[in-house]
Amino acid sequence: MIMMPLGPQLIRVFQIDTHQFGLLLSSYTFTAAASGLLAATYIDRYDRRKLMLTLYALFIVATLCCGLAPNFTLLLVARALAGAFGGILGALVQTMVADVVPFERRGQAMGTIMAAFALSTVAGVPLGLFLASHMGTLGWRAPFFFIVLLSCGFLAVGYRYLPSLTDHLQRIRSGNVFQQIYAVAREPNHLKAYVFMSLLMLGGFTVIPYVALYYTANVGMSESFITVIYLCGGTATFFTSRLIGKMADRHGKLRTYRVLALASLVPLLVTTHLVPVPWWAVLLNSTVFFILVPGRMVPGMAMITAAAAPQVRGTFMSIASSVQMLASGMASLIAGLIITHNAAGQIERYNLVGYLAMACTFIAIWMARHLKVAPAIPAD
Repeated sequence: MIMMPLGPQLIRVFQIDTHQFGLLLSSYTFTAAASGLLAATYIDRYDRRKLMLTLYALFIVATLCCGLAPNFTLLLVARALAGAFGGILGALVQTMVADVVPFERRGQAMGTIMAAFALSTVAGVPLGLFLASHMGTLGWRAPFFFIVLLSCGFLAVGYRYLPSLTDHLQRIRSGNVFQQIYAVAREPNHLKAYVFMSLLMLGGFTVIPYVALYYTANVGMSESFITVIYLCGGTATFFTSRLIGKMADRHGKLRTYRVLALASLVPLLVTTHLVPVPWWAVLLNSTVFFILVPGRMVPGMAMITAAAAPQVRGTFMSIASSVQMLASGMASLIAGLIITHNAAGQIERYNLVGYLAMACTFIAIWMARHLKVAPAIPAD
């Protein structure tokens, strides 16, 4: 999240183009995908708590390296390292939630996670932009240093309060670990979940990384107004994510996902075709965008986590996280190859990116109905 709103500043400071910025975004996701596949070999063989704290500490070190990077190349490398650890963390959080929360209440649990993500948007993104604009010589580096300080505090809290989760170790299977991973990866219901995950990412992350750039270059919004956009969008998402989770538990994950996915097509279309309009119109559309596009992930992720049995859930979610990161990286990279800058500095062909996102959303709606809930404890 921190890279996307910093896009205009990073492009200006490092004198890079949109294609290179897309690579900067993708470096995190591609290494996260690779590390997720590697994590599938060990994630179900250790205490979730110990693994979480170790990976989080390494993520903090990599984030510090981002803030210290003197040029584009080293920033690219540091972001790749951060992705190597951050990608596994995401899968591990979702795995831990699925381990302790039954499917009937998992929609609300996923809504809480999305609300936490929204809170980071509400507080972190505007604060990061503020620090980048008002910390003098630190500039764009300031948000990374702030994240490091904040994360050290969270690491201490996690060490103190995070419970040990080892129940999955009692059901661990002996034998060749790579054969087990292959068996998990090729299971038909798992394959459907991976395809669905890819479509979720392509339906959003082709558009999201370039929203700030498009709003400043084409719609005429100032960089300071981007802070307001993320603040309002994050606040709205914070309050609606848990509501969406409750709706998913009450009315069904599939039905809730379909409604949200169809509704999200409107702000997707408007965002990628927006012309200079009053600030309130931009803010209204962006807020609806932030509610619906990430909001459809709440029932979507609840459906995905339910596709695997408990004893292989860590492995399944590691692979799913890799698919998620790879798909989101490909999405931003593909969008970066589609869009161009004209002589006036405006972004062109962003509308084509919008059509691509909408097409992926339609396919995802069709794909969602084919996912099945795995039994809690499969028969031997």
